[in-house]
Amino acid sequence: MTASYNKADSQAQTETTQKAVEAFNKLDTDAKLAWFYLVYKKMGSSITPAAPAAAEPELAPRLLGDYYELSDEQQLKVMREIVNKEDTEYSRAYGAIKENNQLLVWYAWAIGMDEKKIVGMPANYNASEAINNLLSQVEGLEFEEQISIFRTIVGEMGYTDVKPIETQAQTGKTSSL
Repeated sequence: MTASYNKADSQAQTETTQKAVEAFNKLDTDAKLAWFYLVYKKMGSSITPAAPAAAEPELAPRLLGDYYELSDEQQLKVMREIVNKEDTEYSRAYGAIKENNQLLVWYAWAIGMDEKKIVGMPANYNASEAINNLLSQVEGLEFEEQISIFRTIVGEMGYTDVKPIETQAQTGKTSSL
């Protein structure tokens, strides 16, 4: 086991979970946002936070505080920037936290949508076949597989320029403590 942490490493390890992540990645930005909302509407209480003790909302004040003060248009813009991994203030704040906290952010936003504190889905929105198929596919999986998909997806979003620390195997050097 290595001591480095690499957010680029997929947690979706099985062929089934990898295919679900690939299907998600093929969706356009707004379809990804719609899928997230529908996931949380259907399965939110069971998936987020994945490990309640592991989520630390105080690490995301901009995303779980300041964000709520933005206009609907600004909130939607921030969500899109995070999904698209753009180099912006909010996307960096998101990219700086680990997956459990990223899951918590999306969960809190879904609750905020229901409570009309955050821009929600248009009332006349109809999910595409691709969104519905992916939703059904994920619903049919075991909890552990669902979580691996969610963690992989949320971990790939946001912007960070932090690179993982190379391991001894990669560098051929021992650490000097």
